[in-house]
This record gives sequence, structure tokens and C-alpha cells, in this order.
Amino acid sequence: MLYREGKGVKKDEKKMVFHLEEAAFDGFPAARYNLGVVEEEHGRMDRAVKHYIIGANHGHNESLATLKKGYRRGLVSKEDFAAALRAHQAAVDATKSPQREAAKVDLQKLKVARTAY
Repeated sequence: MLYREGKGVKKDEKKMVFHLEEAAFDGFPAARYNLGVVEEEHGRMDRAVKHYIIGANHGHNESLATLKKGYRRGLVSKEDFAAALRAHQAAVDATKSPQREAAKVDLQKLKVARTAY
């Protein structure tokens, strides 16, 4: 996103999209979401929805929230939204484990301890 905002580099949308595509192909759901945003900004809602669906299918919450908004506005079909919702839940469920839950509890305790000082 540095190329988008020009932070430390010259603004360059082509380079930004190139790197987002590379990240998306390597399995980073947030990159799919960001590609969807770019497509939406250029008025290519059909392509944007496809990126959001892929992101949601990999458990990306913002992609799912954006699809929900699109569904409410009539831009996403009921079938596509329902399928993305099911796939998102399956992806989230696949990442659950007792170790992750314990780590969340430990992290929360650490945050509380830091605010106590």
C-alpha cells in the first residue's frame, strides 16, 4: 500500500496492483480485499465482488463485511453471499485450536496487565 499513498516511494498504481496481485496469488486474503477496493474505485464492481468473495472464502472479515454491504445494495446475489458466508465460517473454524484459544486468553491478560501500570 506504500505505492498507493506514496509513503517512502513515488505513487504508482501499476506497481501497487502488481504487488497486490503477487500477494493475492501467494494466499494473502487482505491483498484480495485491496484488489477489490481498487476494482471498485475503477467502477468494475463485478471484478471487485470476485476479489471480495475470494478474500471472504479465506476468512477475511473485511471482505465478508463488504460483501454484506454489497448484498444489501443489490450488488451481490443472495447465492454468492450465502456461499461466501459458509466458506468464511469454514475458514475461520479451520483456524481454531486449543492452542490458539489459550494464546488469545494470554494476550488478553497481557493487555490488561499493561493497562494496570
